[in-house]
Amino acid sequence: MANYQDLLTSIVQPLVDYPDDVRVTVQESEHQLLLELHIHTKDIGKVIGKHGRVIKSIRTVVQAAASAKNEKIWIQVIE
Repeated sequence: MANYQDLLTSIVQPLVDYPDDVRVTVQESEHQLLLELHIHTKDIGKVIGKHGRVIKSIRTVVQAAASAKNEKIWIQVIE
C-alpha cells in the first residue's frame, strides 16, 4: 500500500487557511481503502469547491495513484 495519507495531505494543506488542522485517517477493508479527510470547519468550502469541483479533482489524482497499483480508494471529507 502506498502512502496515500501523505499524498492527500500534501494536496490539501496548501488549499486551506488552517493547514495544521488537516488530518487523514485510513480505514482499510479487504478490497478498498477509505481515507477520511479531517479539516477545519471554515475550510470545508475551499476543499469542496464550487459544485464539488475541487474535491472531485483531488479524488481523481489520488485514485489515479491508486489505480496504478490496482487499489481502490475512497475519500470522505469530515469537519
